[in-house]
Amino acid sequence: MLEYMRANRREVVAGAVLIALITYYLATHPSGPNTYVLTIWANQCLILALAAAAQFFAVVVRGIDLSVGAVMALANTLASHLLDGSAASIALGIGAVVLIGAACGLINGLLIVFGRLQAIVVTLASASVFVGLALLLRPTPGGQINYDLADAMTLDVFGIPTAIIITIVLVICFWMPLRRTGLGLGIYAVGSSEQAAFQSGLNVNLIKILSYTLAGVFAGLAGLYYGFVTTTGDAGIAASFTLNSIAAAVLGGVLLRGGVGSLVGAFAGAFILKTIASLMFFSGIPSLAQPLFEGLILAAAIAIGGADVLRVRDKLEVFAR
Repeated sequence: MLEYMRANRREVVAGAVLIALITYYLATHPSGPNTYVLTIWANQCLILALAAAAQFFAVVVRGIDLSVGAVMALANTLASHLLDGSAASIALGIGAVVLIGAACGLINGLLIVFGRLQAIVVTLASASVFVGLALLLRPTPGGQINYDLADAMTLDVFGIPTAIIITIVLVICFWMPLRRTGLGLGIYAVGSSEQAAFQSGLNVNLIKILSYTLAGVFAGLAGLYYGFVTTTGDAGIAASFTLNSIAAAVLGGVLLRGGVGSLVGAFAGAFILKTIASLMFFSGIPSLAQPLFEGLILAAAIAIGGADVLRVRDKLEVFAR
């Protein structure tokens, strides 16, 4: 147990901080700890957690994805057109939304790998395109997502918020098996050292493309879940989620120089960030001042992630990887 905690100390620390924050949040909430409060909190946390997971898959291979929020917006607006009607059409609509997210990530990966362009440049440019498409689909917030489906995905099961159940299922059924596959090990190898991974016989280009595709899938899922929570489509959600996804990943122990971190940590970082925002809402801080404090927290989180480079004795090692 002690050895496991040492090997996963970043996730353990993030988990401990999260438990302390949740305890304080529930203890100080005006309505007290109940299922309704937990459900609302979990829904908001899961949206950001899925966005942070998208950012994790880009950062872990030493990249970054500034189009996470834009893909969310595109997926969300598409969902507001497709997720209503018969069960079959809704199922096809969900598939289309996830597929569009994967396609966005795939495009980013192909441009980065075969265009030999910096990830920050590619994803910044593609973000503008994706937001433009989202605005074409939904110029103003609106549309409708099936209420029964939205309720099923955002309420609770025997007092346990559905969002918490989805989070656990993603970790157990997706992340834990993936980490043991060749792709899971490969993304850490590429993130740690592309040269060493190439010399070991790994297909670095394919791994980076698949990692960005997974980033697109999770960004699409984040946009889809945002639609379940709001039951509408909104093309204007891109900006805040991109920066928050980076901060959440860093808070969860994902290093911006790649190769270190996990999906569990990214989830924990997102839950921490949202809990802090919720605490500020009930702390009596004027609403106009809350963006200032949130911005300071985001800046501090990203600065802490970037400061990891300062602990490297030879800085050239970072850029040579």
